[in-house]
Amino acid sequence: MADHPSAPYTDLPAYSDGERIARAQAFYKVLRTRRTCRDFSDAPVPRMVIEQAILAAGTAPSGANHQPWHFAVVASPDKKRAIREAAEAEEREFYAGKACQEWLDAIAALGTDEDKPYLETAPWLIVIFGQRRGGPEPGDNKQNYYVAESVGIATGLLIAALHDAGLATLTHTPNPMKFLNKICERPASEKPIMVLVAGKPADGATVPLHALNKKPLDAITSWL
Repeated sequence: MADHPSAPYTDLPAYSDGERIARAQAFYKVLRTRRTCRDFSDAPVPRMVIEQAILAAGTAPSGANHQPWHFAVVASPDKKRAIREAAEAEEREFYAGKACQEWLDAIAALGTDEDKPYLETAPWLIVIFGQRRGGPEPGDNKQNYYVAESVGIATGLLIAALHDAGLATLTHTPNPMKFLNKICERPASEKPIMVLVAGKPADGATVPLHALNKKPLDAITSWL
């Protein structure tokens, strides 16, 4: 290997095999209760919770460690309203003919439609952008690599961190999404990936039974 500055790998806890199994089981028990929420409360959530979850997301691996993500955190009622209005305009076109029938059939069991009140109701919207150029240091303007993969991993960690903190989330991907650059005051060179809604579920919130159907281990693994 080429010589490069390095630090000792010392932060990984030295668990026994039994402890590793127990911790993996406990983590699964936490995450298997994660549900997509479409009915949010307007109850406030401390900013510190969101900050710490984003810091957790920022530990994700990325191409060349360029960390090609930006999280635009929206709490302003005016900004949330603007996002809702623009997203619903796109959704109306989607349901009115842009979507193919196969896709509409696939989401029918989830009960979704063009109305997205949670974009205003929930206390926090986290708009996730991928950066085509950047780098690990402030002011860098380098080519970024594996942007979609890197941002996807970071988003997964963000969702897990928010769930572990006791918050409900929803991933929303209006198409097209370029209106998010303007509302969130981000440069055109950044690509909006999704809106992550975060907050507490409303009283009486429900989950479609279809969403509870998760594939078993033998359907998602092969052991070679």
